[in-house]
Amino acid sequence: MRYSRPLAQLLLVFVVVGIGVQLLRHVVPHGGFKTQAVSRVASPAITTAASSAAASGASASGASASGAAASSAPSTTRRPARASSHATTRSSPASSRTTVPPATTARLAASAPSHFRTLAPGTALPSGGQCAAWVRSRPLPERKAVNRPFNQVTGHRVGSGLFDPGATDPRANSRIAARIDGDFTGTTQEILRWAACKWGIDEDLVYAQAAVESWWRQTTQGDLGSDAPACAPGHGLGADGTPGQCPQSFGILQNRYPFERSTWPGIARSTGMNADTAYGIWRACFEGYEHWLNDVDRGRQYGAGDALGCMGRWFAGRWHTAAGDQYVAKVRDYLARRIWETPDFQER
Repeated sequence: MRYSRPLAQLLLVFVVVGIGVQLLRHVVPHGGFKTQAVSRVASPAITTAASSAAASGASASGASASGAAASSAPSTTRRPARASSHATTRSSPASSRTTVPPATTARLAASAPSHFRTLAPGTALPSGGQCAAWVRSRPLPERKAVNRPFNQVTGHRVGSGLFDPGATDPRANSRIAARIDGDFTGTTQEILRWAACKWGIDEDLVYAQAAVESWWRQTTQGDLGSDAPACAPGHGLGADGTPGQCPQSFGILQNRYPFERSTWPGIARSTGMNADTAYGIWRACFEGYEHWLNDVDRGRQYGAGDALGCMGRWFAGRWHTAAGDQYVAKVRDYLARRIWETPDFQER
């Protein structure tokens, strides 16, 4: 039977295609192309799930391989949020600081004092929030690595009985104690600057005094005593490694627990609370509120406006006695040397 040329060419094409299909069935396994295509577009989640399923079926000898698979999981895999290491505190810098637009940050930096200086008695003091904004607009590095966990903990209110109402001006509690809250976190120097700003004291005096008291270490404990009722909760006689004694003073400014009971536990756990309390007490003295200083041994008559005298009172509990004045001399020495900027002071 004879065919026309076009029809013969068409029959030849069908024969060639049929032979090609039969050959491919022997070379490529069934479905091979489809499987390969799926594997190229699999999402990271599918890949990770498959790896986990395979690892879960492995023998004990493959346990380390399972761990390796988990550690190399794609970065897009969702992970549970990690709980804060200070779950009982109010906040940490990462969670409490809102994102500030660059323009706002620049404006704050421009308006912030370059150096916080002592404000005269009776001067209206900036709020803790205003001081926090000013300090954070000019970040400072951490000089004391040991303080990092304590620097991330905020403080608490101290109530209205911090100052003895029978021995001090009522304003000590209404205007000073009411402001203490330790509500700031940052580096050690930022915390000290914040306290200096909030309480109107020269920041360099603060740096020098904190160096005298603790070398800027919030972990410092001092003033060991054997009077059990004077021991802070959790720090009973012998609990801190000294048989028959307990520390009475805690933190970067060595706040004395027996005289500041309402500030516990903040003064030990929070650098911010420790500094806030210490310079709140300093301000009460500086304002002239501590009348009791004229009822005890003293080197001169107590009055408002003596910044260094109030630092001596912090150490000696008396006004311009020899012990207090010697303490002030050491603060002056550290201030003149700017000890906090020397290489030996840095513990990063």
